[in-house]
Amino acid sequence: MRTVFDVAKKREKVKELEKEIQNPNFWLDKEKAIKVSQEFSQLKEEITEFDEFKIEIEELKTSEKVEELEKKLKEKEIQVFLSGKYDGGNAILSIHAGAGGQDSQDWATLLLRMYERYCQRKGFKTRILHQSFGEAGGPEGRIGIKSVVLEIKGIFAYGFLKKESGVHRLVRISPFSPKHLRHTSFALIEVLPEIPKPESEFKVRPEDLKIDFYRASGPGGQYVNKRMTAVRITHLPTKIVVSCQVERSQAQNLKKARELLYSKLYQFKQEKREKEISKIKGEKVSARFGNQIRSYILYPYKLVKDIRTEAETSNVEAVLNGDLDKFIEEEVKLT
Repeated sequence: MRTVFDVAKKREKVKELEKEIQNPNFWLDKEKAIKVSQEFSQLKEEITEFDEFKIEIEELKTSEKVEELEKKLKEKEIQVFLSGKYDGGNAILSIHAGAGGQDSQDWATLLLRMYERYCQRKGFKTRILHQSFGEAGGPEGRIGIKSVVLEIKGIFAYGFLKKESGVHRLVRISPFSPKHLRHTSFALIEVLPEIPKPESEFKVRPEDLKIDFYRASGPGGQYVNKRMTAVRITHLPTKIVVSCQVERSQAQNLKKARELLYSKLYQFKQEKREKEISKIKGEKVSARFGNQIRSYILYPYKLVKDIRTEAETSNVEAVLNGDLDKFIEEEVKLT
């Protein structure tokens, strides 16, 4: 910036030109006088712009704007790592409660809130496409989630969230234990890219699909819609099952369920390819529920730690409220 503006020299030049302009004989050479006047005016303007720019920088140093700017620059830097085929598009995030009954179902509910709040921070739009509920329990009669499918729309939504796939482990004093015992809960996160149309590498034949229609229901079996609008599709060759119940019409739910199926088939194809490569290399493929990626410990101490990146924080409350940037940024760099 000093090279461009070289303000000190320009200030000296302005003083020299100012003396020259004040000379009584200045306008005797009209052509030269015009050039000097133009140079004087241009230098004055450049110096004024620089001084104003300097004031703005000083103001930025004492305001939140510099933090916002740094955050935007960091996001742009992270996006350099997101070069996958579907990284720039929308995502489908599923949460499945593990073994452990109400504790695990409650943990799935907490994870849903965590990801919804993370998406709010990023400016992503979310919508629940399908969810199934457990039974009410605990002193407050909480109703947990057995499974939920969350649609996430936003630029680089899949790229940011794809590495969240895996098992998430919670350690806490169980709110469902009369003796207030410590309990470990597990939930499986699955993140897929949104694929509106079938991949060219696989074909979906009508005869391979089993389509069922049923009533959409809410917690406790309460009917959200008494008509048969919810849709379940089973892909017979792979046994993949997808559902959608949030749209108002059967046709809309069917369309969204098909999109979910395409995403699942894409994942199935990718996993099959990875297993074949692992066999060639002689590597053992671990079971999905054994692939723990992150622990959230609320008792006997507070810590969130990612097993893969070793990123950690003791501010568990902030993480559960959607502050996942530290973990996701480290994950993305491993891509």
